[in-house]
This record gives sequence, C-alpha cells and structure tokens, in this order.
Amino acid sequence: MTDLAKKTYEPPAKTNAMRLLEQAGVPYETIEYSVDESDLSGSHVAEVTGLPPEQLFKTLVARGERLGILVFCIPVPEELNLKKAAALAGDKRVELIHVKELQDLTGYMRGGCSPVGMKKNYPVFFDETVILFDRVYISAGCRGRQIIAAPEDLIRFLGARTADLTL
Repeated sequence: MTDLAKKTYEPPAKTNAMRLLEQAGVPYETIEYSVDESDLSGSHVAEVTGLPPEQLFKTLVARGERLGILVFCIPVPEELNLKKAAALAGDKRVELIHVKELQDLTGYMRGGCSPVGMKKNYPVFFDETVILFDRVYISAGCRGRQIIAAPEDLIRFLGARTADLTL
C-alpha cells in the first residue's frame, strides 16, 4: 500500500450545508466518523458511528421526465420505490442518476451528498418515517461528517415534502 492510500481523509471544518443551516438559524450538531473508501454505504456509516440506521437518512438523486432532478432522503436500511417516487413527482417514470453525474448536478460526491446546499434548489422529498424521530442524521456535504437536526427544521428549510417512498 502506498503512503497516499494510507492517508486519512479529513472533513473540512465547515461545509456549505452547515453554513447554510447556520445562516438560516437552523439548529444542528455534527458527528464525525472515519471514512472507509472501500465502503461508502450508509449502513457502514451507521455501523462505525453506532447511529440508529432508521434515523440515518441517505440522499438519493433521481431524474424525472417532468420535473427533472429530484432528491429523495430515505432511511439507510430502505430502498427507494421508483414507482412511488414517480407518482409523488407527477411523473410516469423516475430513474436514479448515474454516479458520474452526481458532482456536476449537486456539487457533492458519492458518500457525502447532502440535501442541503446543492448547486440548485431541487425538489426534496423525505420518507414519511422522518417525522417519527426528534432528531435525524443526514450527510453534512462531505464524507466523514453527519448533520444531526430536527426533521421539522430540515423539512421547513428545504421546502421538502414527506411521503411513503420505500419498498
């Protein structure tokens, strides 16, 4: 293994998502964790942080025929139901974007995509289970850090909608 491969990733002191929440007066906390480049999954994040997976929401970006880019936040153990997502967006079909498009569309990389602070204000949808918790965890906009916030604050800030989104 080269020295470069052994180098540990350091998240930035403040991410764009964190700055935007602060500017809007949205209270939040953060938690940091070690990044494993070979496993960027949300289930791995839950495992290394000890966070409850059902409170840890992954951000998925999709493309609909009518509205274009859509953002879905669902609990880590769940899978997005594309038919439900399409119906919610008023589209016949919705498809997840290819990972190669993620950074150009959102400004974020895989494993660090936050619904907060994307390049454009895309429609955001949270799975309805988000309201079951006092606090939820979303990416802070970089690998190695999660934002902890009240779901109602995130929904209000993002102008998000909630619905049944999973299989």
